[in-house]
Amino acid sequence: MARTLEVAVDRFPLKKPFTISRGSVSELEVVTATIRDGACRGRGECRPYGRYGETVESVAAAIEAARGFIEAGGDRQSLLQKMPAGAARNAVDGALWDLEAKATGLTVQELADLPPPVSALVTYTIGLDTPEAMAAEALACARPLLKLKLGGAGDLERVEAVRAAVPDVRLVVDANEAWTPEMVVDWSPRLAELGVELIEQPLHADQDEALFGLARPVPLCADESCHGALDLDRLAPLYDMVNIKLDKTGGLTAALQLAERAEAEGLKIMVGCMMASSLAMAPAFVLAPRAVCLDLDAPLLLARDRQHPIHYDGAMMQPPMRELWG
Repeated sequence: MARTLEVAVDRFPLKKPFTISRGSVSELEVVTATIRDGACRGRGECRPYGRYGETVESVAAAIEAARGFIEAGGDRQSLLQKMPAGAARNAVDGALWDLEAKATGLTVQELADLPPPVSALVTYTIGLDTPEAMAAEALACARPLLKLKLGGAGDLERVEAVRAAVPDVRLVVDANEAWTPEMVVDWSPRLAELGVELIEQPLHADQDEALFGLARPVPLCADESCHGALDLDRLAPLYDMVNIKLDKTGGLTAALQLAERAEAEGLKIMVGCMMASSLAMAPAFVLAPRAVCLDLDAPLLLARDRQHPIHYDGAMMQPPMRELWG
């Protein structure tokens, strides 16, 4: 039986609206690619992201445009040349990994010559809000590692309020490109005093060069600035870490290459995600052993998830079941 491709748009409501510096969402739209070959089925999910010029429609169309390649038996390595990096390629790449795992009976870790998966500590993300509201949520969620979404003016007060509420919790912060260079200089020493472990993407990606030569009392992590291995020559002098997201790299295949190159450059690795379901978290979890910070908590914010969802035992993320992916 020949391969077949299915492309679908799936929607997942959130438990409550989630806010970052660029806006707020209460429901997610994701694109799911399903590749069938005989009795085997492989699935991959992506979250189109407007910051990178993507829409649900454009991503679904990009996957449809690759239908001939996919149904003719195209493989993951050829896919790197067939489709550009981005959400569409991620969905197809994930489906191809899953299909191969199902067809061979091997796990994705075995296919990639990686150690077996084990549970891992993940962040819990608190959306951008008032200092009082963020502090109250930090206290209520009782998690050992929190990621605070920030947005510019008032951010220092937000972090101070959270730290006062949870003095023993580990903190990382994400500005989502909302700061100025002056904010980085003025706030970083105080954030270090507050025990913040990393600052994710403080400046707009177009302003990265303003970080050159600045003191970094808190390590800086590139997110929107880092899509693939070719970005690292430019980023290595400016950042201490990179956030690897499969929707940016265009799938696990390219993400593994980025991780290897980043480590060679002396950059530490954060593994992150767009807001999406457990199906999108599963391939990203393959990178967990290489990460100093694992930010794959999006399913915890959903009102409804996929069947066979990833299980979170408190702050510990468990490996995905093979019924879900891999």
